[in-house]
Amino acid sequence: MSLEPKCPKCQSEYTYADGSLWICPSCSHEWAQQSAATETAPEEIQDNAIYDSNKNILADGDSVTVIKELKIKGATSVVKVGTKVKNIRLVDGHDGHNIACKIDGIGAINLKSEFVRKS
Repeated sequence: MSLEPKCPKCQSEYTYADGSLWICPSCSHEWAQQSAATETAPEEIQDNAIYDSNKNILADGDSVTVIKELKIKGATSVVKVGTKVKNIRLVDGHDGHNIACKIDGIGAINLKSEFVRKS
């Protein structure tokens, strides 16, 4: 029986210790030894939670700021960096667009949570 913990990212059993870190050669993930037993992936903490680009949990009614210029498919307008969006609504987007909102000058739009940060 091996005492090395499985990789929390890819669940590989081929991990090894290097100084104060555990290293997974399969996915190159590194984590601290003292947290090896307690570390869990964010999706294991809350299965249906939606996170912004800084790993903050988003909720309905939050305000977010766009962190990347987003081109709108089928239109000539863009959502510029720094655009503040108020009163978001979280939806189950099968295509990755999990935020429904209204932006002034553009209208109703769906955004991916990876391109916003909580404000």
